[in-house]
Amino acid sequence: MSRDVSKYLKFGSVIVVILLAMGYLAYTGVHESKSYYVTLKELRRMGDSAYTRRLRVGGSVRPGSTRRTGSRVDFVLVENDQLLNVVYSGTEAPPDTFKDKAQALAEGSFGRDGIFHAQQLQAKYASKYAPQQPGTPTNATASSMTEVGGVSASAMPNLG
Repeated sequence: MSRDVSKYLKFGSVIVVILLAMGYLAYTGVHESKSYYVTLKELRRMGDSAYTRRLRVGGSVRPGSTRRTGSRVDFVLVENDQLLNVVYSGTEAPPDTFKDKAQALAEGSFGRDGIFHAQQLQAKYASKYAPQQPGTPTNATASSMTEVGGVSASAMPNLG
């Protein structure tokens, strides 16, 4: 074999090894980072596959169930008639909106002990986003719409 052919074969084999390594890392990275959203009822029906997957579960935080110990937070998620004990031990503090009756989404793994071990937690307070009930007053009154800085609109000069 000539020297040039040998050089090309070595270079080509190095390129193939690098591409295979990059493909393997990409595949395992995607596989490990994907998570499935399941309802609490679906989680109970998953059987043994629930213990091997990264999952997301959501529900309302049961009032009075939240216990904080340092950066660890234990609470119960409620969805319809289903309950799920959750232990959050992420690196960040729970969001400010994480309170009783808040809608929460926990991401992590389901343990054989029946507890969901969350590494990430998202929450929004339900009543803050609820639609306004008929007959309740709004924050903006009719007088504040016709007054600007305490001066009525009729007393302001006409600039047009």
